[in-house]
Amino acid sequence: MAKIVRKQVLNPTVTLLEVDAPLIAKKARAGQFIIFRLDEYGERVPLTIADYDREKGTVTIIFQKVGLSTQLLSDLNEGDSILDFVGPLGVPTEIPEGAKRVCVIGGGVGCAIAYPQAKALHAAGITVDVIAGFRSRDIVILEDEFRAVSDNFYLMTDDGTYGEKGLVTQKLQEQIDGGVAYDAVIAIGPIPMMKFVCKTTRPYGVKTIVSLNPLMIDGTGMCGCCRVTVGGKVRFACVDGPDFDGHQVDFDELMNRNAVYREREAEEKEHHACRLDQLGKSMIH
Repeated sequence: MAKIVRKQVLNPTVTLLEVDAPLIAKKARAGQFIIFRLDEYGERVPLTIADYDREKGTVTIIFQKVGLSTQLLSDLNEGDSILDFVGPLGVPTEIPEGAKRVCVIGGGVGCAIAYPQAKALHAAGITVDVIAGFRSRDIVILEDEFRAVSDNFYLMTDDGTYGEKGLVTQKLQEQIDGGVAYDAVIAIGPIPMMKFVCKTTRPYGVKTIVSLNPLMIDGTGMCGCCRVTVGGKVRFACVDGPDFDGHQVDFDELMNRNAVYREREAEEKEHHACRLDQLGKSMIH
């Protein structure tokens, strides 16, 4: 079992956990992920590795409370353990050969995945521009961490309550129009955001890498649940990705597949909340 050694609530819906997992920390690289299972009845959930410390033997995950499993994971505290914590899985992000300047774009909780990418590029001596986008100031995460690993940091909010008002694609277009020549763009966040980043870079022929988050179960390529269409061919995000050439990804198909169980997930989360409420009332009486 993997013990939680540090917990930090980054905002009301996003939690950071540092987990004791020395074997994973020893091999982990930017772009890879883990799969956790809380108990023997729990589902298998993939989460990208946000950071790792080889000396301490820890792996950091940052996640949003979306479904029941992530809600239960966020309820754990320092000293608690996770039954299954498997990784590193997936193919590490490949730094474009000869790249001198790269733009890393993160949207919302996707910034947790974009951070290790920016960190790895910065460590390799590449000039890194980071564009981080959020709906508003109250959900901004990892600002100080990004500033430490980027040469230029741009923070965008939809409502203008912090940083600059606007979308990440607007800032990217502004940079390109201003004459900035990127050797590559790495975009990680909501699927629509990644789709429109790719639409922005396509006319300029800028290599654009996206990290995909399809439904996933086993993480070894056997179940086929995480299949995505890239360049007209079926690929499996768990073993072929999660990074892919964004200009080749069928984003509309990905969005449709990810929405298949949305109603069922909401029902299960509500059912669990109702059971807890009933248990609380019975204990009072």
